[in-house]
Amino acid sequence: MMRIFSLLLGTLLALPALRAAPAAIPPESVVVLYNSNLPESRLLARHYAEARSLPRENIVGLPMPASEEISRQQYEKTIRDPLRRLFDKREWWKRGSAGNARIQPTSRKRSILVTVRGVPYKIARTPDTISPNQLNKRPFAANPKGDDSSVDSELSLLGVEGYPIAGQVRNPYFRQDESILEFDDPSFLVVGRLDGPSFRICRRLVKDAVSAERKGLWGMAYLDLARKGKGYELGDQWIENIASMNKQAGIPTVIDRHPDTFVTNYPMTEAALYFGWYTHHRNGPLHNEEFRFKPGAIAVHLHSYSAFELRNPTRRWCGPLLASGATATVGNVYEPFLTLTHHFDILYQRLLQGYTIGEAAHMAMPALSWQAVLLGDPLYRPFRSDLQMDVTEREDRDFKVLRRAALQFRDNPEQSVPKLRTYANKANSGLVFEALGLLARENQQEEQAAAFFTSARSKYHTPAERLRQDLHIIDVYRTAGNKDSALLLLRKMEERYARIPEGKAVDSLLNILDPPSPPPVEVGPRKQR
Repeated sequence: MMRIFSLLLGTLLALPALRAAPAAIPPESVVVLYNSNLPESRLLARHYAEARSLPRENIVGLPMPASEEISRQQYEKTIRDPLRRLFDKREWWKRGSAGNARIQPTSRKRSILVTVRGVPYKIARTPDTISPNQLNKRPFAANPKGDDSSVDSELSLLGVEGYPIAGQVRNPYFRQDESILEFDDPSFLVVGRLDGPSFRICRRLVKDAVSAERKGLWGMAYLDLARKGKGYELGDQWIENIASMNKQAGIPTVIDRHPDTFVTNYPMTEAALYFGWYTHHRNGPLHNEEFRFKPGAIAVHLHSYSAFELRNPTRRWCGPLLASGATATVGNVYEPFLTLTHHFDILYQRLLQGYTIGEAAHMAMPALSWQAVLLGDPLYRPFRSDLQMDVTEREDRDFKVLRRAALQFRDNPEQSVPKLRTYANKANSGLVFEALGLLARENQQEEQAAAFFTSARSKYHTPAERLRQDLHIIDVYRTAGNKDSALLLLRKMEERYARIPEGKAVDSLLNILDPPSPPPVEVGPRKQR
């Protein structure tokens, strides 16, 4: 097997550095905030501090309400004001008058703030700004001048006094490409949150981030476009941009470009990356109780209220994504409007460059004092630029081979295809054959793609992975307008995959392509005139 690697791809000792690596964030730059009224919140803060070797003095507990949502007054009294005084007292920043006459940090020694479960995460809209027809509705309708926001987004501006509460504030870090430690505007903090459906899940977020960062994040990417027409083009373009980045990076990527989302129990195995939209609540693979993302996975679904119930494992998106094994996600606690939510392509590009997810999420966010929340360890770097890697290691070897081939043949990717095909045959790699099929589809080589998927199905060992190859082939038919062939294969698949949970994907797709007839309408006797 060693000879295969050396002949086909050569030995890779490290990922080639295409640019200077972002500066590492030292532990002393990080502050952890917990709710001192909740013992579990304190334990989680200490667990995180130990995992990241933070100084003990950087662990801060404040007595605050244990509720998920608090009023603006409660936020200012129990969180903002005492935490601001503590930063002043410990000289974690220097504050003064800026050019706009506001008091704000002019330098800082602490750049990252981590809130943990127990700290409220929503600031409710002031009651007298709620229209009468919205009083009994949760969440409220969109309001560009509302003063509702996420606690974490307000904490980004902890040191700034006198900014307008209604609406949003421009984020100076948006679209930047520089470490938070080197950025010349110290007025804001990068804020991330260890939160989710349970304290056990929160502890796992820390463990998985540290582990994946050490080994690198390897796996499949799954992208789900909305394709719903006018008003959705921007979000779809973000995801298309991610697809292009993955093509360059050699990350095998399954893309659903149909208006319907990934179908129920879609066989999303080896899932390390997921970006999708647009449904109110979890669906597709997340309905499969056995489904789990790979440790370290970044998984995001764009929806206005994706984080409105982030501690609920079955409602909205953020909670279910974390409950299904994701290590980090981003979302919104109230309506953000599309242009003022995280720009997925910027977030992902910065991650690939080697930034922490805390930096990447804030570079991707146009506004502060708004609705965004980052869930997961903000220090997590899934794609460290200094990662040591060897393709002769068995763990995640096929993913590493694909990454190496993409880098080696960056200027002429077609040259990698025969080499990867030879490798896939010799190594009996269903994954590499599938990756070749997905690449062929992106290049509009549908017939070649179907042949690669057929080869992948013969190499894969699990029914779920073989099912996915059949679904790829059906999608080839579907894209070509060959509905009859797609339905014929689907009906053959019904019995073949009936015994696995992912088999529900066959039924779901059948209902889309060949929906059952509506029940007959009962007609009653005519009334006499």
